[in-house]
Amino acid sequence: MDRELNFRKNNVESDSQNKKTLWVITELYYPENNQTGYYMTGIAEGLTKNFNVRVICGQPNYAARGTFAPKRENHKNVEIFRVWSTTLNKDIIFLRLINMLTIGFSIFFKMVAKIKKDEEMLVVSAPPTLPFSAALAAKLRGAKYSLIIQDKYPETLIAVGKVNPQSFFVRILNSFNIWLYQGAKKIIVVGRDMQALVISQIKQSSDGKFPPVEVIQNWASLEEIEPMPRNNNQLLRQLKIADKFVFLYAGNMGHPQDIESIVGCAEKLKMDERFHFLFIGSGVKRKWLEREVSEKNLSNITVLPPRSRSEQNIFLNACDVGLVPLVKKMWGVAMPSRTYNLMAAGKPILALTENNSEVAKVIEDEKVGWYVSPNDPEALCKIIFEIFENRATLPEMGQRARLSALEKYSVEAAVEKYNNFLN
Repeated sequence: MDRELNFRKNNVESDSQNKKTLWVITELYYPENNQTGYYMTGIAEGLTKNFNVRVICGQPNYAARGTFAPKRENHKNVEIFRVWSTTLNKDIIFLRLINMLTIGFSIFFKMVAKIKKDEEMLVVSAPPTLPFSAALAAKLRGAKYSLIIQDKYPETLIAVGKVNPQSFFVRILNSFNIWLYQGAKKIIVVGRDMQALVISQIKQSSDGKFPPVEVIQNWASLEEIEPMPRNNNQLLRQLKIADKFVFLYAGNMGHPQDIESIVGCAEKLKMDERFHFLFIGSGVKRKWLEREVSEKNLSNITVLPPRSRSEQNIFLNACDVGLVPLVKKMWGVAMPSRTYNLMAAGKPILALTENNSEVAKVIEDEKVGWYVSPNDPEALCKIIFEIFENRATLPEMGQRARLSALEKYSVEAAVEKYNNFLN
């Protein structure tokens, strides 16, 4: 028995020695289970097949805020190093900047202390300063880094009207981005529109040589979400809207989300008792939304606070159609992951997005919904009437959505792509 245990131990150690070390650099990681934390945890754990994976991250500051995790632990074959940072109110821009600076400095010094020459790093683009500090640490230590771009900056700031596209700040940040991209070993993006944008930006300032840019979409939480009968949904019964045709928005109500068009459409439909709009989440636009509902007496809108991941199978099934709204100029900038979770729940999708965006491509490729241009409540109302008139087709559309989630947008499919591309 002892001989067998020693044999297994020696095999594990030998296997570990034959693998390359890969450092995953992310602010958010297990037990943090918001979007970035959830995906980076899944990626890191999936990469243990081919790498000795080590993670440098911060303490939970979003969905698991208030939880204090060990500074160092081993979880599912991943060695985790957690650093200190401020955990101030992230909804206040100044305090959020302080958080970004402290986490950036702490992770930077930990990288310089831990990472060795010729080791590899995989760094995510959130917060926006993190890839730059990781690239600098890689240069200092003689390591190589690859990027996961979940959101593009400064394009996001331009889209939400926070900066002028011709400003000095934007020109400087674009120059830094080119330096960052050209120095990377590989680049991973979450959408085909983002791939086209990144490649075009690199080509404008390169000599024809640049790192490979691969599309690896995020995945649906299939382990937690499945279609459920609408007539058994406890949330619809609790809200007394089970007899309505319900459109659901669930997620962060931030600047990039076109909440305004949905409210404008709801205002036009306020006398039509067939429709109801359900919002679940938080963010900078939530107070505005609640004020609009109150001042305009929009009884066809219900706003609920965020709900935990453990409840998402209930609230994602509390609708007939899921909403994915983005403001203008978000082409190539982001891909809302709620799209895949709505598909996992077997829900058709109505998106507010530009032509040829990743959201639009998924909807067209899989035939799982509709999309209209952002900032156009009239067009949104028109398509809502069309959807209602053709509501008999929704179950078949929902079946296609679920099947696509299972076949194309699972964690297994994504992790396999990560292993193939990085190995």
